Amino acid sequence: MNVFLWAATALLVLELPLIVYAAVAPTRLDLLPTLQVAGTIFTLALSLLAQGFHRSAYTILSVVAAVLTFAGTMVFVRFFERELDP
Repeated sequence: MNVFLWAATALLVLELPLIVYAAVAPTRLDLLPTLQVAGTIFTLALSLLAQGFHRSAYTILSVVAAVLTFAGTMVFVRFFERELDP
């Protein structure tokens, strides 16, 4: 295993506390930053896996994941718009 694969493994382990927090979050508003951070970590992990395995397809997948993270956040905000208003 090279250093890229070790770093990707460490980032994927960092996803576990986010999943636990998402399960016990007190409000839906607390899920929005969790969604953003989880998407960012997942995108970085995919980029590191692409370098570790020398596969360009994984790089394309990480770019798609970054775009879908942004789109998912917009859908989340639109869906819970009434609850997010102060």
